[in-house]
Amino acid sequence: MNPQRRRRLLLVLVVVLASGLVTALVAMALQRNVAYLYTPAEVLRGEAGERARFRLGGMVEKGSFQRAAGSMEASFRVTDGDAQLPVRYTGILPDLFREGQAVVATGRMEDGVFVAENVLAKHDETYMPKEVADKMGVAHQKHEVQVPAPGTEQQ
Repeated sequence: MNPQRRRRLLLVLVVVLASGLVTALVAMALQRNVAYLYTPAEVLRGEAGERARFRLGGMVEKGSFQRAAGSMEASFRVTDGDAQLPVRYTGILPDLFREGQAVVATGRMEDGVFVAENVLAKHDETYMPKEVADKMGVAHQKHEVQVPAPGTEQQ
């Protein structure tokens, strides 16, 4: 094998190895920043994994919102119609946040409570990825079916 051909082969090998390394690093960085969306029922079934960072989507349960006096810490429950999950968040909540509305919170589970780092209130499907809108729509329909109308009693 002549020296010029050997140099070319070495150069191609270095380029292939560098490309593989760059691809692996980009894939690891993207995987670390991905936060999958789960409903409370999916989280309670263990689909989200322990200590994993993920997005929790559902409806803010009516009558569940509480804020400690003189504090930025808020707590509320998120429901998907099948299950409820307590959420704790420290910070300013979005203007559209209210009970009975859809919400998407990013964070992780700690001792049976979802500790949110970020809370987004649903505006409408125009501003949401299809996956989020679909899960929110299912949660909203379940919530409306299970909650009796004001002034009616269940027997």
